[in-house]
Amino acid sequence: MKVAIITLGCKANQAESTLIEAGLRGNGCEIVDLCDEPDLCIVNTCSVTSKSDYQSRQMIRRASRSVSDVIVTGCYAELNANAVREMDGVKAVVENYNKSRIVGMLTDNFSPVSLNVGSYSKSRFFLKVQDGCNNACSYCVIPRARGRSRSVDPGQIIATVEEISDNHRELVMTGIHLGTYGYDLRPKISLSYLLKCVLSRTKIARIRLSSLEIGEIDDELLEILSDGRICKHLHIPLQSGDDEILVKMKRGYTSRDFSTGIHRIRRRFPEIGLGTDVIGGFPGEGADQFAKTKNLIERLPISYLHVFPYSDRPGTPASLMTAKVDAAEKKERCASLRALSEAKRKAFMSQQIGRRLDLLIEERLNEDCFVGTTGNYLKVRVHLQRPLGKDIVVVRINGIGKEPLLGELIEDA
Repeated sequence: MKVAIITLGCKANQAESTLIEAGLRGNGCEIVDLCDEPDLCIVNTCSVTSKSDYQSRQMIRRASRSVSDVIVTGCYAELNANAVREMDGVKAVVENYNKSRIVGMLTDNFSPVSLNVGSYSKSRFFLKVQDGCNNACSYCVIPRARGRSRSVDPGQIIATVEEISDNHRELVMTGIHLGTYGYDLRPKISLSYLLKCVLSRTKIARIRLSSLEIGEIDDELLEILSDGRICKHLHIPLQSGDDEILVKMKRGYTSRDFSTGIHRIRRRFPEIGLGTDVIGGFPGEGADQFAKTKNLIERLPISYLHVFPYSDRPGTPASLMTAKVDAAEKKERCASLRALSEAKRKAFMSQQIGRRLDLLIEERLNEDCFVGTTGNYLKVRVHLQRPLGKDIVVVRINGIGKEPLLGELIEDA
């Protein structure tokens, strides 16, 4: 059977699709693109914004035009199950908590997925160690779609990392609210504890963390980040730089808290890549509030932004708030933030000139030209004299191309 898998949204979705793909490959299925005439398509949807909803519907429709059977899962399907079932071509809607059973549904094999599948060749492995969220941000529907925070047993995580270490050089550790890992386990443990276990009990070459909140990055976690196997890259959502808006968002920190935390991290790791999320046009955000957000980001050593225009999510407190921002004004603010992100990205790239960075080789562009990702989350193009696959090398950054940095091989890492 030929199967196409389309994934939208967060790294947790990517991690879940990774397991589905590995399971299907292990049961003899061929994973193909939608244009390669698959027998069936799995669409793993997202619902973080109204645009995500639209993209999810579009992907389902696109898939149904190419195949007769479409299986839909993910947050959009979770929150709109009846409407999705009525869409043309949809064979089944699978709940988020049931995603792991998709392989069994298609192959009649419900045994644990084998991750060491020879044809699975990606350099980075996305592993979801936590699901759900206990927060109640006023604009967000994800807690309704994912439920309360639930952590994967550390022994199971260690076993998975050991299994994939020979075929993957980088582990991307992800979750819906990763920083709350272990709070629900008995005895209670922490993300720091999990990282120490993975570092001491596995041989995975590199570990990258997905999104963390600023209040979750304590001294213990910073000390663990000093380990050479942990990528010097963190993604820390800001959402707004105005304290009144942060209260309305129910974010639980102030702009000063965020600024202090970012500077503390950067002082300890001058080379670190720091990304953030920002929402433009939240209800009640006037020109002054937006200016505070933009000014704060300009002052901070941020490497890039993910910019989201605010959109009402059904049933959320924010959707009932008055003083909505005009659509044209919202669009203008988001464009301004994206321009700032581009300036921040270029400035961070320029700071790398002359530095030695570890580079995970991910793609071969031509006979001797490869591209990969550095520990601090930058793309680098490098010429190599011998073929490399999923290797980590050390490069010196010599310049900036149209998109990736230009690197020169120093040595194998």
